[in-house]
Amino acid sequence: MAPESVLLAGAGRAVLLQLANPAVGHGVARHSDFAADPLKRLHATLSYVYALTNGTPAQQKLAKSSVQRAHLPVKGGSGPGHPAYDAADPALQLWVAATLYDSAMQTYSAVFPALAPDAANTIHRQYGVLGTALGMPAELWPSTRADFADYWNRQLGQLHVDDTIRAVARDLLAAQNAPVWIRALMPTARFLTKGLLPPSVRELYGFHWSPRQDKALAATFRAASVLVRITPAKIRHAPMRHYLRSLG
Repeated sequence: MAPESVLLAGAGRAVLLQLANPAVGHGVARHSDFAADPLKRLHATLSYVYALTNGTPAQQKLAKSSVQRAHLPVKGGSGPGHPAYDAADPALQLWVAATLYDSAMQTYSAVFPALAPDAANTIHRQYGVLGTALGMPAELWPSTRADFADYWNRQLGQLHVDDTIRAVARDLLAAQNAPVWIRALMPTARFLTKGLLPPSVRELYGFHWSPRQDKALAATFRAASVLVRITPAKIRHAPMRHYLRSLG
């Protein structure tokens, strides 16, 4: 499932969900600069996901070590309006992995036929590697899809978006310093990101979303479901091959 490039439609959703956990959001705000390099986190995440799901052992090792090095300085104490954060915190690693899994499943189910229960269960179990590869204890990953749904709903109720996190999201969605071709795609990326977010999280960010936009989103995914049936896998999987090549 991971090689399907249509899953990239959920990338912005995953990042904004990650940021809505205050510990993640403030860690990113202090240690990342979306305004100067809006694609850095996306490139790192995609390299990691593609390596862990479809890469060689050498590529997996390289991707894990790269992310671990990037995470080492990402820690800070709490203070007024600034929650404590540590990128090595297993609970935060679980949340990041969960957002990647849930966003992938939401996007996949909007485009492809429903997975058979056994396949869905297998994919759920395998997605846990995105957390365990960084040191998250395997037992933290919800053991069943029902357990994951319970965990997910609890976490959604604990999310909080303040002005600091909104500013990071604004820089991400503006992508002002991205290449011209990326900036040309950003209206579509913003539309997909806002539309795919859970309504409660959309409200936290203050995003407007109308029934008309909801219909347009459904139509977009209907068109995508047709395109994936007629597009060769070589083209659909091109982003994955690109990122794996970059890892050597």
